[in-house]
Amino acid sequence: MLKQTLILASSSPRRKELLEELQIPFVISSSNVDESFDPSLSPEEIVIDLAERKVEAIYLNNQHSFILGADTVVCLDGVILGKPTSREDASRMLSELSGKTHSVYTGVAIMANGICSTFYEKTDVLFWELTDEEIHDYLDTGEPFDKAGAYGIQGVGRTLVKEIKGDYFTVVGLPISRTVRELKAHGFHLPK
Repeated sequence: MLKQTLILASSSPRRKELLEELQIPFVISSSNVDESFDPSLSPEEIVIDLAERKVEAIYLNNQHSFILGADTVVCLDGVILGKPTSREDASRMLSELSGKTHSVYTGVAIMANGICSTFYEKTDVLFWELTDEEIHDYLDTGEPFDKAGAYGIQGVGRTLVKEIKGDYFTVVGLPISRTVRELKAHGFHLPK
């Protein structure tokens, strides 16, 4: 029998904040899994695979809990943009995203009673044309360096975004509305 314990298999502060805002009780157990992926996979397959790896790693020692894992990638013209490795790398990514539409994919895995279910959401994001000064100023905030695609839509990075099509929270890192519905389908009871 499952305990009404939700374990977030992620150290992402953004995912943590989204669950806290909904007043869903949970604990964090970062999985520290290898996040390398086969580049021949589609973005959808990559985020699902990584989210599954995270929940499976935590499930081994927590088989009576609900485990939630997620992973997010930014994709521009078929190329995955990960977290920048340097200021120059972040600047290159932002220059590539300037004036273009890219896609953000977030895969979610939920493990309960030995059953893992997965889904992904995709949101398209259009950036304004960015000047070199705008890129430089954004880099100076320090925000881009731990984020896929070198920007955070929930922070100062929102000023780079002209338009989005899809779920905003997919870009933040957890499509929260669908996640809540999937948790309920697994029998997790949300606080009243």
